[in-house]
Amino acid sequence: MSSPERDELLRLVQEIPDDQVPDALREMRRHLQPVSERPWPPAFFASAPGDGGSIAEEIDDLLSEGFGR
Repeated sequence: MSSPERDELLRLVQEIPDDQVPDALREMRRHLQPVSERPWPPAFFASAPGDGGSIAEEIDDLLSEGFGR
């Protein structure tokens, strides 16, 4: 996913002097949620019907029923 803000952020990151990278990285990490706090499993897990068998075996049926809609 790209946006003007994300593109600017990427451009600015490339311009950070090497000696300032550790401080910038530390500051960015303050704004991110640690991976361990993210819910697991994600909400889309087990979203397909079935008995736990391979979805690949049922792909034609799932797609014909509008899987994901």
